[in-house]
Amino acid sequence: MKKIVLFSLLALTLVAVLLFSVSASATHFPPPGPAIDPIVSTDWLEGNLGAEDLVILDVRTPDEYAAGHIPGAINSHEANWYLIPPDSVLFMELPAVEDLFTTIGNAGITADSLVVIVSAASGPVPLVFYGLAVSPRVADTLIYAGVKNVAILNGGYDKWVAEGKALDTVPVTPTPVTYTGKVDEAMFVSKDYVTWKMRRTTILDGRDPEYYFGADKEPFYARPGHIPGATSLPVPYFWTLEGTYYVYRDTAVLKEMASGAVGGHFFFPREIIVYCGVGGYASTLWFVLSEVAGYRNVKIFDGAAEEWTADPMAPVVLYKWE
Repeated sequence: MKKIVLFSLLALTLVAVLLFSVSASATHFPPPGPAIDPIVSTDWLEGNLGAEDLVILDVRTPDEYAAGHIPGAINSHEANWYLIPPDSVLFMELPAVEDLFTTIGNAGITADSLVVIVSAASGPVPLVFYGLAVSPRVADTLIYAGVKNVAILNGGYDKWVAEGKALDTVPVTPTPVTYTGKVDEAMFVSKDYVTWKMRRTTILDGRDPEYYFGADKEPFYARPGHIPGATSLPVPYFWTLEGTYYVYRDTAVLKEMASGAVGGHFFFPREIIVYCGVGGYASTLWFVLSEVAGYRNVKIFDGAAEEWTADPMAPVVLYKWE
């Protein structure tokens, strides 16, 4: 009898340990590894100017960069980091791997670099929100290419200037390197994959509510409405106005938003597919869910509503919240 009780206790202990181990790797826990917070403040960046392995990547236009930039920042315009027609069929698509690696190497970025991406964070609404999606788009592309330590400057160049921090007008020329990394092939998924997983996995639509609902339509895609089974999590809710520029909401709030749309802790890495109109808001969704909130199995449908609605056979849901 004592042996049976002892065996039962040991078995229960083993089950408890296994459950704890699995839950510790659940979607909502941030992974170990990155040596930099995903969203950094202007004060943090000011205190780390000149730090070893730090690359400040200014993705504004060359003219904007020349007029003034953060000391030590290099310039690589956002257009270097994705493709648009006529270079691709769809808007905001991944470059070929060899071209992407060349762009990364020309920026002097290695797999061990700490990269802080700087973009604008002000402008006319609603266009400013599309502009705010530039930094996470570049960040996601770098992470896809194997650069793990990637951050976004909260408030961007506009906040830096508003706070009266140091500026420079002398261009910084990076020392090119040969970048070698391994792309995360599972990070981006195709239309066929989404069709297969439709209503069988969590799909998040990052567009504004009126576009998700189908009351209005952006010019980027053919038909209004959303992918069947998709849940709305509007990306513009991630930002809040501070003075004349936008910043990300507190990390705790971003995590609450993610949990409210997706759910909290699970005993397995729940798959989440994110999409939007063409790929910008989806990139922001991926960055917040994966890098800030710590969900571990997030994928981007990069073709987005643009590709989905171009197919007249692809179903869309109108006038319904799911």
